[in-house]
Amino acid sequence: MHAIDFAIFILYMGAVLGVGYYFYRVNRDEEDYYVGGRSISPGHVGLSIVATDVGGGFSIGLGGLGFTMGLAGSWLLFTGLVGAWLSAVLILPRIKAIDAKAGLMTFPDFLRYRYDDRVALLAALISGIGYLGFTGAQVLAGAKLASATIIEGTPFGLTPLQFAIYFIAVVIIGYTVLGGLKAVIFTDTIQWIILLTGLSLFAIPLAVIKIGGFSALKASLPPGFFSLTHIRPVTFINWMVTIVPIWLVAMTLYQRIYACRDVHDAQRAWYMAGLFEYPVMAFMGVFLGMCGRVFYPGVEPEMGLPLLIIKVLPVGVTGVVVASYFSAIMSTADSCLIASSGNFVNDLLGRYLFKTASSARIMRLSQAVTLILGLAAILIAVSFTTVLNAILYAYGFIVSGLFIPTAAAYFYQKASPRAAFWSMISGGTFTVGAKVLKRGMPFGLDATFYGILVSTAVFVLLSLQWGSRGPASPDRESSP
Repeated sequence: MHAIDFAIFILYMGAVLGVGYYFYRVNRDEEDYYVGGRSISPGHVGLSIVATDVGGGFSIGLGGLGFTMGLAGSWLLFTGLVGAWLSAVLILPRIKAIDAKAGLMTFPDFLRYRYDDRVALLAALISGIGYLGFTGAQVLAGAKLASATIIEGTPFGLTPLQFAIYFIAVVIIGYTVLGGLKAVIFTDTIQWIILLTGLSLFAIPLAVIKIGGFSALKASLPPGFFSLTHIRPVTFINWMVTIVPIWLVAMTLYQRIYACRDVHDAQRAWYMAGLFEYPVMAFMGVFLGMCGRVFYPGVEPEMGLPLLIIKVLPVGVTGVVVASYFSAIMSTADSCLIASSGNFVNDLLGRYLFKTASSARIMRLSQAVTLILGLAAILIAVSFTTVLNAILYAYGFIVSGLFIPTAAAYFYQKASPRAAFWSMISGGTFTVGAKVLKRGMPFGLDATFYGILVSTAVFVLLSLQWGSRGPASPDRESSP
């Protein structure tokens, strides 16, 4: 990358870190840190959702899908539109009504309100560990971008990708430890606007011009790359089953729900997020991956888009686009780290070990836990070779354990706390075990699908056996 672009990149990163430091100085307590003081506008929240959900990992992953399967890869983010709009209609009115009464801080707080402490504790563990997987995926996404666009020589005998993982992790962890949800949301807005501008006004037009026009692009790609039906039905089903339910159980989304002033603001934010995910980002991401295949047909698929940025963008613009990609990755990573930190601090440590701690002490504890979790995310990042696989592993882990008990908490008033507890364990354990052991599933469906089935069966059977409350279950209507 040219020295001018590198200077722009460094200045941009410094500005983003500066915003994080500013909000670090003005945050007063854990409510500011984790739910943005419950006063964020729908526009900021909507763009923040897109930046968090699509920002880094899915941007790189989408490029890889465009590289390997063409426009049909855009169906991956159709799941975002479906998930966002379904939750806006079915979930937001219910959860905001509860939030208005109980002042919720985390996703497990809702399960504690609806079930009991034991269910909330298990959900906090599943969510906290799962979001470490998301964070590791973002570190890997940033490392791939850095190794392709910035890092040329590496010290200590490390490969470019290895060095980039550690470099990106230091930046992400440092920013996340400083910032809270307000910093994340406000920087997300700026970063996402810059990213969309860079891709739509510069990257896509210049890539098509360098290739020689759309006809030359089509001639250079395999047959079917411009068809939306160039996808196996089982692949589409796996994406829907794995990703749509996350809109019901994602800690990052619950934090943003609580950050909105009321249900109408929250719904506006969710509708906006769905449209930005599909069709806007979905088609831009895969299209750039297709262009990357023309220029670099022999590279690893997820490297095609980063290499394309260097190939087609002029000096000055390259620095801005690369910086915006990095900041999007950082925004997703810090959201995931704050979510994981919120689970461990609010739902575990603060509830059981630091019950009488002051707000200032909880803030310091949150920063320390965030640092530890960030270091753990580095270990996760070096364990995967593709960003998309890391994300989908984490999605499967969270969805198969939490989806059925959470859906029942909203729509089945006689749900049993014990049934919820054991369905979480059975669904999550099945999916993780199948993925770790690399067991093939019938009909080619993802292990998450069968994990949800296992969770459903356990939930229904135990609910019928124990009834709506189960033996010795505490009052479901107790506040968190």
